[in-house]
Amino acid sequence: MIKRINLVLIICVLLSARAFSQDVVAIDNKLEHNIFSQHQIYCFEDTSNKLTFSDITDGRFKDYFEVNKDYYPKNHHHESTYWYKVKLNFTEKILNKPSIFEFFDQTTENITAYIPDSKGNYVASRTGASLNFEKRLFNHKNFEFLIPNQSIGEHTYYFKVSSRESVNVIIVYRTLHYFIYYALTEYFTFGLFYGMILIFCFHNLLMFMAVKKKEYLFYVLYILSIGLYEMSIDGIAFQYIWPNSPSWNEYAYGTALYFISIFALIFTKELLHVKTKAPILYRIINYILVLRTLFFVVCLCFDKSLFYYKFVEFVPLVTAFITGITIWQRGYKPARFFVLGYTFLFIGFFTKAIMVLGYNKYLFNFPGFIGHYSLSGSFVLEMVFLSFAIGDQVRLLRKEKDIAQEETFKQMSINNELKDSINQELEEKVKIRTKEVIEKSQKIFEQAHIIEEQNYNLVAINVQLELQAAEISRMNVLLEKDNIQLKDNIEKVTDARALSTELSFEEFSAKYPDQEKCNKFLAEIKWTKGFECVKCNNTTYTEGRAPYSRRCIKCRYEESVLFNTIFQNSRIPINKAFYLVYLMYTSKGSISSYQLSEKLGIRQSTCWQYAIKVKKVMDDRKREKRNTNLGWSRLIITAHDE
Repeated sequence: MIKRINLVLIICVLLSARAFSQDVVAIDNKLEHNIFSQHQIYCFEDTSNKLTFSDITDGRFKDYFEVNKDYYPKNHHHESTYWYKVKLNFTEKILNKPSIFEFFDQTTENITAYIPDSKGNYVASRTGASLNFEKRLFNHKNFEFLIPNQSIGEHTYYFKVSSRESVNVIIVYRTLHYFIYYALTEYFTFGLFYGMILIFCFHNLLMFMAVKKKEYLFYVLYILSIGLYEMSIDGIAFQYIWPNSPSWNEYAYGTALYFISIFALIFTKELLHVKTKAPILYRIINYILVLRTLFFVVCLCFDKSLFYYKFVEFVPLVTAFITGITIWQRGYKPARFFVLGYTFLFIGFFTKAIMVLGYNKYLFNFPGFIGHYSLSGSFVLEMVFLSFAIGDQVRLLRKEKDIAQEETFKQMSINNELKDSINQELEEKVKIRTKEVIEKSQKIFEQAHIIEEQNYNLVAINVQLELQAAEISRMNVLLEKDNIQLKDNIEKVTDARALSTELSFEEFSAKYPDQEKCNKFLAEIKWTKGFECVKCNNTTYTEGRAPYSRRCIKCRYEESVLFNTIFQNSRIPINKAFYLVYLMYTSKGSISSYQLSEKLGIRQSTCWQYAIKVKKVMDDRKREKRNTNLGWSRLIITAHDE
């Protein structure tokens, strides 16, 4: 029983050791290529960045190497240096069939390979995106290291990798023959892809020049940004555009991503008319544009390592996608192709993310080349469907234009019919009117002869009338003189009556109709002997602000025309006050307040108070025993003699 237990334990230990041991790749003449899988790579992280190859191989760090736990090895800490170890077992002699190691991720900055030669001595070779392109083994976008002819048996290879951004360390064994076939096929595929980009750009640029719609221009800039990004991450741009400027590799893809986000959102606003169809989304897009630009400036000027956070591009992508769905739901048909294009872009983005994160084997287990080229393929499909969206928009605009033209033509035909019918009616009316005018003209000619004869008679009559008019003018001059004299006599009679006999209010109002006349009369009575200032006794004055008031030139005191008169502080109309004084004078104070109220239309109490005031003045004037011709007007002045 104990022997069985020991046997089981030994078997378990052997199985566990086999599970955690490094797999060795067997190489023979039939194997063309091999992508090193999870258990075929051992990893070691050098956090000090100071270990040399001698340190790694002297045995002290042998137990530090661990089997790769990711689908593809990754540099989780960008500040560290990573060492990778793979093993090849040449089961037979490989003759006239050279082979290479190849690294796929073109953004890896530094890779140093330590490969044993035929004598077992390790030879170091260095490459990476931080070196000029001409220093590579082959003029190819990937990184390659030549494997010399190896003897039969197991050989170990070391690779030292460092990069300031996240990279997938994909190590591939290929024969040189297979590498040439693969490279030619890949470059042919790239030629098709970038050729499609150029064709799309050229086509839409011509459309922009033809119809002058801004969305075509923004679409061209968006496609060019996609092309720049793909060339940056594929290594094509480094190979053909800036081979001697490896430092630009640190900025190229980040700059391209920025332009993709910016032009994608601007293109979305222009194509889908977001400002009018979804104002809230329009404001959100503007905020994202500002924030994305600020993030780009910070990356460019302060910390370029922030370019490595590519997940920020997910925000503009989702915003554009949601905007397209919203506009489509609101009935704008071109948005359906926009949504379809971004759906494929989401699928490509999701597939690429799965491959990069190493979840391919757990979810869909699709081939590696599908994941590697998924984003490029989705970009192509997106460009196609976005072109459809632009074309659909143009088609709708053309359809709306055709409908508008048809309505215009219909309206023009209706207008022409109306014009013809109106012209016909006008012609008939013109004929009738012309006939009437001719008949009236004949009558006018007949009347003209009669009028001409009458004119001769009128001329003779006018001569006589001119003579009579001259005589009448002479008589009018004489009558005018008589009228002036008569008017003066009437006014004198009226004044005499007003001073002596009793007049009705209507007759009295003819003489003093309004406040203007009353103030003028008061001024003449008050300043009959000339002006004298009550303050300083000055006799020179100028007109005041109130009507008929006078202002002293010396002390600037302004004296009202009502001051020191019986009408000062009076609350009844001045013409009625005049008439009340007149009635009191003519009746010698015997008229009652009821009679005054009836004649003046004023309350009896007011008439009574005013009558008392007038009687007092009348009594004062009786004691003076002075004969004047002023009549009732002598009662006006109360403060001093007239």
